[in-house]
Amino acid sequence: MANMQEVLERQERETRERMRRRAASKRAQRELDEQLGIAAALLEEENQSRRGSREGRGPNVDRHRHSRGKNLMEDYFIPQSLYSDVHFRGRYRMQPHLFNKVMHDICNYDEYFVQKRNCAGNLGLLP
Repeated sequence: MANMQEVLERQERETRERMRRRAASKRAQRELDEQLGIAAALLEEENQSRRGSREGRGPNVDRHRHSRGKNLMEDYFIPQSLYSDVHFRGRYRMQPHLFNKVMHDICNYDEYFVQKRNCAGNLGLLP
């Protein structure tokens, strides 16, 4: 009977030891996988030849949006504007005062249309 007890205890110890080794092996494998993942990400980032916002695309084109809005204001909405109200009406199919009223009403209604800074700190488009 004592012999049987010793055999069972030995088997239990061996089982616990196998489980401990398996757990340690899994832990080591997870750490290795994590390190390989980090190394692969760093390598990919280092070898990346991105110029634009998406891989394989050209660089982002500066469209001078800020100056375009300023030009629109100078062309139509200052006292000595470049174009007359007739030109504005012909191009945009409404009177400048109606356009201003609609723009101000929309800006007062919803904050989305108010000029803000983007994540890079640049002013957004004019409302």
